[in-house]
Amino acid sequence: MGKFKIPENPPTVNKTIRFPGDVVQAVEDAIQGKECTFSAFVIAAVRAALEDLEEA
Repeated sequence: MGKFKIPENPPTVNKTIRFPGDVVQAVEDAIQGKECTFSAFVIAAVRAALEDLEEA
């Protein structure tokens, strides 16, 4: 059996960005009742968009 390693949170940088109100509401509606934060959703969405750009 392998040794257990406590996972580390990756370093983060604070950025202030502005979202249109309808986008904020759509994200909040999408994550309602789920174990997901607004930030986690946005990070996943940006990563998916970056992957799409790399493939194009």
